Amino acid sequence: MQLQDFVINDIKPLNITDKVSDLQMLFNQLTYSHIPILSNDIYIGCISETDAHCFEGAKSINDCSHTIEGFFVRPTTNWLDILEAFAQNDSNIMPILDDNNKYIGYYELNDIIHLFNETPFFAEPGGILIVEKGIHDYSFSEISQIVESNDAKLLGAFISKMDSDLARVTIKIGNGSINDVIQTFRRYSYNIVSGHEEDSYIESLKDRSQYLDKYLNM
Repeated sequence: MQLQDFVINDIKPLNITDKVSDLQMLFNQLTYSHIPILSNDIYIGCISETDAHCFEGAKSINDCSHTIEGFFVRPTTNWLDILEAFAQNDSNIMPILDDNNKYIGYYELNDIIHLFNETPFFAEPGGILIVEKGIHDYSFSEISQIVESNDAKLLGAFISKMDSDLARVTIKIGNGSINDVIQTFRRYSYNIVSGHEEDSYIESLKDRSQYLDKYLNM
């Protein structure tokens, strides 16, 4: 499905000359975190619900223009960048401007998340594996090779955490034994943070530990 199918125009942007009370009333009727604002039919940004309720209703929106946040995306922006824009601006509404900077509508966060949930990473059956390695030592080409060398299918991977020393990568694996993949990652010096399937290496260590405990307590 094309992103254009998700463009919404259910609410019209307010004008900067409108009253703050109009803005507050709109927020009371909706579940949006922000409302788009125009000045002379030109998009200038959004005001958040939190900011809107900090001002007296009799004032004009222009009186609180310093709280306006100028975020937006283009019709050509891909859905991953749109999702990032939602996160960066802590918003559930994302205005869309055309190449001439004309406001054409907005996206809702839930619609973009729905697209994300339809990707093979979430929709296809498989196992989730989380691995760690030095930030300068890991590579996605190596990760792909490790997965596919075990006749497994790589459905997706992304960096889920990064600090000064380590990169943590979350991997979705289908059509193969995740346990075989785990053993190969260990041979390549990856630390296994989590494997959402039985990890026979860990189970073996646990069994040996329990046997040793029983032996020492005889």
